[in-house]
Amino acid sequence: AQRFGIESLIFNPKDYANKAAYETMILNELQAKSVDLICLAGYMRIVGKVLLSRFEQRIVNIHPSLLPSFKGAHAIQDAMDFGVKVFGVTTHFVDESLDGGRIIDQGAVAYEGNDIEELTTMIHNIEHKLYVKTINKLINKRF
Repeated sequence: AQRFGIESLIFNPKDYANKAAYETMILNELQAKSVDLICLAGYMRIVGKVLLSRFEQRIVNIHPSLLPSFKGAHAIQDAMDFGVKVFGVTTHFVDESLDGGRIIDQGAVAYEGNDIEELTTMIHNIEHKLYVKTINKLINKRF
């Protein structure tokens, strides 16, 4: 963000008494800046009621699997371990569940190898294109 001149804020959840206090601080900053859409990437936390109540259907996430399969932090490895042959990426609205919420879009790639780094690179290539496409759709209200 700094390299591109984009303002950023950093909050450490451990600095707050609880999840609600942490999310309230984030919410206050977002409202002060008139934010309309939250796009998560690598957030790695379940969003709670404080943010969801003010940004219903306006928080999006990207996940490296074809949801609803392979939720969680190790989705690519979990899918590979399961033996799937089609991997993918999902953009979705965020709800209070782990990698839940209404699916917006998905992208897939067939892969029959066993190199997790190669597969991860392939998935990241899809993620970068799919998330931009999803965000553009939402910004331009073509959803």
